[in-house]
Amino acid sequence: MVGAMTRIPKRRTNAGGDAEPDVGHTQADVLIVGGGLVGLSLAASLGGAGLTVAVVDREDPGTMLAAAYDGRAAAIAYGSRRVLETAGVWPGMAADAEPILEIRVSDGASPLFLHFDHQEVGKEPLGHIVENRSTRRALHDRVGKIADVTLHAPAELAGLETTAGAVDATLSNGARITAPLLVAADGRNSALRRRAGIAVTAWRYKQTGIVCTMGHERPHRGIAHERFLPSGPFAVLPMTDDPKEGHRSSIVWTERAALAPAMMALDDAQFSAELAQRFGPWLGAVRVLGQRWSYPLALLNAERYIDDRLALVGDSAHALHPIAGQGLNLGIRDVAALAEVLVDAKRLGLDLGSSGVLERYQRWRRVDAVLLLAATDVLNRLFSNDITPVRLARDIGLAAVNQLGPARRFFMRHSMGIQGELPRMIRGEEL
Repeated sequence: MVGAMTRIPKRRTNAGGDAEPDVGHTQADVLIVGGGLVGLSLAASLGGAGLTVAVVDREDPGTMLAAAYDGRAAAIAYGSRRVLETAGVWPGMAADAEPILEIRVSDGASPLFLHFDHQEVGKEPLGHIVENRSTRRALHDRVGKIADVTLHAPAELAGLETTAGAVDATLSNGARITAPLLVAADGRNSALRRRAGIAVTAWRYKQTGIVCTMGHERPHRGIAHERFLPSGPFAVLPMTDDPKEGHRSSIVWTERAALAPAMMALDDAQFSAELAQRFGPWLGAVRVLGQRWSYPLALLNAERYIDDRLALVGDSAHALHPIAGQGLNLGIRDVAALAEVLVDAKRLGLDLGSSGVLERYQRWRRVDAVLLLAATDVLNRLFSNDITPVRLARDIGLAAVNQLGPARRFFMRHSMGIQGELPRMIRGEEL
């Protein structure tokens, strides 16, 4: 689509109140809007492969990198780790990454369960749990060392025009960037997706996600737990030990939306008691550490992941229930596929923003995303209830999969992100 220039606000001023200088007009192969975990992963992947990349992010990097410990962490599947390794990011975060060696899935107090052990599929862990601040710091360190990546932050798009051959962006800091391709990595409320007129399929769950870090008396031994409760899944994910706080795990707690505000209003002692009640005695005495976060849970899928000289990645394209901890991993698989498509196109001398190049990306990613969105939605609806016949059927299902080695290993490989048609980066190969 051809878009008119939007109104350009007054020039941004620096801390001293003076107008910032005009930083000029630059050309790039790719312009990425959104400097979060997915946007910077794409920048590191493309920049490391020789493409020139401009990233625009509204957040001040100094503020983001100086942020105190806040208790948020993410699951990095084995396939995603390979992408970050190939992009040169993983060395900067490896020391803060706790391996997931086993996963135990249980349904409330039922004695039947599903158990994954990484030794069944190889020597590598199933994945890692990493604090978001560590991942963010590693990404900023990496892109800061790549000459072909320029980060404009804090800055926003002040004007954008799409022509037959390029996108021409004016930033709030006065910079002007022209590129054959614009990538939307600006989150589930993506302004670029709306600008392109891309509709979404979306609905809200009657659930709220509560995220925090839990300190506990006994070591977790690299075991991740997912307990299905009537209100939704309750995940306990192993984190690195802290010199001051000792043993730690990340909590992703799905609660009824109507009850979540009361849980968030509890003091630390009361909240810790609620954690203990839901998880049980396996890790000994528990306590909440740092801040708690809550957010409404929803499903979102864009009707298409591309438009005229535009590609959507990460939450701009899709957002899913955290039941399997796959949200960030789905975005990193977008990164691996789009990076491969663009690097190959660049080597062939193709227009990076052409429909043929972008259609290849969309075909590659859409099936994976839609299947995972559907699977997480079905699992959440199946397990977030206490209807006796349904509970008995799902418990038998968990036990049956646990007894079937091929099925169990298939699900393990899928959770590791190494099932299906894999981009080179997920296979551990250079672009």
